[in-house]
Amino acid sequence: MPCTYKLADPQPPAGSIDWEGHKPGDGAIYEKTCAPGKTDNAITQMVWAADPPEEQVDPAVVAQQAVDKMLLVGPRIGITPKPGGKGVVGMPVYLWTAKTASTYGPNTASATAGSVTVTATAKVSKIVWTMGDGATVTCTTAGTPYKAEYGKNPSPDCGHRYTQPSSTRESGKYHVTATSTWTIDWTGGGESGQLTETRDSAVDITVAEVQVLN
Repeated sequence: MPCTYKLADPQPPAGSIDWEGHKPGDGAIYEKTCAPGKTDNAITQMVWAADPPEEQVDPAVVAQQAVDKMLLVGPRIGITPKPGGKGVVGMPVYLWTAKTASTYGPNTASATAGSVTVTATAKVSKIVWTMGDGATVTCTTAGTPYKAEYGKNPSPDCGHRYTQPSSTRESGKYHVTATSTWTIDWTGGGESGQLTETRDSAVDITVAEVQVLN
């Protein structure tokens, strides 16, 4: 339970029970405030100390400081068809991201406050792809980059198929958004925990109908 200390001003008079058998000039009285867990139910009490007490550091707060040191960004989107190119209705769409420390993890950082050092490690646990046609695709992998030899085979782990051309949209394109959920495990100060962050990226792609020659 993290606690903070503030010198009582004014100090209690001599003989006050706050002195715990001591007297003014023999140490001092401090307001000790502790916040249990993550609630707002702070508890304040008067305590005597010979020297200014050292403030207790909440490891969870230090964990967030470690996360703030990380560069966590949205997916570096890979998609077929490529933005600027043109896909075809019914053909497999591959979805993937580059696997770097900033786009997929693992990404590790540490922070220190007082005597507490916390190390946090962030990894993407899922990516939710909003395809622009009303469909969403949830992938728990980084996806498989498309290669020409895959032909018309669907992605083995993260893909989609459009059933209508993007011309049905006002913009003439499908706006695809990829949102990463970063799961961050931390440990330090005798405690451990988990935090979550989200990041997103987006691209626009064109999907056309198959042209049939008579």
